[in-house]
Amino acid sequence: MVSVAFDQEWRPRLNAYLAKRLTTELTQPELAASMKYSVLAGGKRLRPLLYLATVQAFEPIEADCDLAVAGAIELIHTYSLIHDDLPAMDNDDYRRGQLTNHKKFGEAMAILAGDGLLTLAFQWVGNAAPATLAGAMCAQLALASGPTGMVAGQAIDISATGTTLGALDAVKQLDALKTGALLTAPFTLAATRLGLDDQQTELLRDFGGHFGLAFQIFDDLQDLNGDAQHLGKAVHKDVAAGKNTYPSLLGLTGARNALTQEVTQARQAAVQLATVAHVEVTALLGFLNYFDEEMKS
Repeated sequence: MVSVAFDQEWRPRLNAYLAKRLTTELTQPELAASMKYSVLAGGKRLRPLLYLATVQAFEPIEADCDLAVAGAIELIHTYSLIHDDLPAMDNDDYRRGQLTNHKKFGEAMAILAGDGLLTLAFQWVGNAAPATLAGAMCAQLALASGPTGMVAGQAIDISATGTTLGALDAVKQLDALKTGALLTAPFTLAATRLGLDDQQTELLRDFGGHFGLAFQIFDDLQDLNGDAQHLGKAVHKDVAAGKNTYPSLLGLTGARNALTQEVTQARQAAVQLATVAHVEVTALLGFLNYFDEEMKS
């Protein structure tokens, strides 16, 4: 996925950070157990690692600040998964190789766990970010995860399930909100934290936008071609649920071509950033290896 050296250094540090803070800060026993259950189940940690890799491209990572921001991104992602899996949404039984939160703790506690993770994320960013930037960074996180970002995408997805959006642009808009918004947030947050200029920020957003769409196309393909044991969740659900996916719209070959195009454009944005900002982007480019399984099929 990402460069081996970066992953080996920062994934364990991030996981330890999440475990420590959730263990020491959460006091209501049942709620704490439910929140920790989903966050500490593992996962790819793509979003927080993207943030950390972006910061590291420009300057050394500040553990106290940057792990809090990275951790907050993961809290919001995990909240979205808990709520996504609920019977009223995608009604899934397994996530990250274990029972979904509502199957383990009940629907009410799962909803509260998601609520807790969402709000705790803003507490972490607000307390850790530099005072002059905390408000802006919290606002960016809200835009990405809220009713003009991820939540809006989820609403479109629910409304469109069972119907055909038809146009590729409509599916791209759906995925740019549902998946892409929270995958672009690490870059906008890092740009604000680093004080980057408009050109550098736009190139990072460009990378994030293409990465986000590539991620959704890849996920659609994995739902068709993957196996539940490898993915840690059910497969072949999109077709059964009548979801609007890239394979359903473009066919298998067309979806893989679209994936290749998005990865190529993301790579171009990263290379241009390296030229403009005179930074090393090897770690960022390493994330594009995540898609190799489908691109080489």
